[in-house]
Formats: sequence, C-alpha cells, structure tokens
Amino acid sequence: MKSVLLIPLTVAAMATTGYAQNSPTVFRCVGNVYTNNATEARAKGCKPMEGGNITVVEGTRVNGNAPVRVATAPQSAPNQRVDADDQRARDSDARAILESELKKAETRQAELVKEYNNGDPEKLGPEHRNNQKYLDRVAELKASIARTESDIAGIKRELGRVASK
Repeated sequence: MKSVLLIPLTVAAMATTGYAQNSPTVFRCVGNVYTNNATEARAKGCKPMEGGNITVVEGTRVNGNAPVRVATAPQSAPNQRVDADDQRARDSDARAILESELKKAETRQAELVKEYNNGDPEKLGPEHRNNQKYLDRVAELKASIARTESDIAGIKRELGRVASK
C-alpha cells in the first residue's frame, strides 16, 4: 500500500525538479527591465536573477495617435506688462481668497481654544480609564492651536503684502 502512494509522489517530485532545472534564467537590466533572452542580456550587460519567482506586469501605454493636451496658464513675454485693470482684478481675487482662508483659520482656532478649555478639556469615553490617551489628546490640541496661530499670522502677513501693492 505504501509503494502505491510513493510512486505518484516520486513522479510529481521529479517533474517539479525537471521543470525548475529547465526554466529559463531571468536577467535584470538597467532600471526595472527584465528579460529571459541570454543574447540580449549579454548585449545590455544584464545580471542574472536568482531566488524566487519574478512577475512583471506591464503598465498601460499611451495611444501614440492621440495628441496630448496639457493645460497651461497663458504665457506672456517677459517684457510685457500686465494691464492695470487685470492686475487689480488679480489682486482683488488674491485678497478675497486670503480673507476667506483667514476666516476659516480663525473659526478653527476658536473651536480649538474652546475644546482646549485652558488646558483642561473634558475627558471623552475611553479617556476616563486611560489617562495617557487624555494627555495625548491635550498635547495634540495644544500643538494644533500653535499651528493655527502660526497659520493666522502667515495669512495676515500675506494680506499686508497684497494690500500694500
């Protein structure tokens, strides 16, 4: 009975070994280029790969017939000046964007300060049992307040620059 089971296992092992010995060598060339052509590998100076299986999945290719369109801002010659009305409109847009960003940052700052509660925020669910979570959240709130203050100061500097032009 044992010999009946050993024969198929032996045949399977021999087939696997034969396949592994007959499988082609894979070479790695410059970058992530692989080949199993020995002549091409010698010509390009590729190195043989050893070890596990290698799977190479090619990406999609761009259709060579279709024109590629890239959106760019209108370019003006370096010596050309922007019309005064256009510049005023750009400055006005920049000022409006900065003011809205300042308003968002100040709102966020007010929320953080309210939640921080002078360094004693209310404990949330799991923080009652785990004081370290509470301390971590307090430290994170303090750091967020400092970042937001820095953001507000930067936006105010930019508003000062835009207004002075």
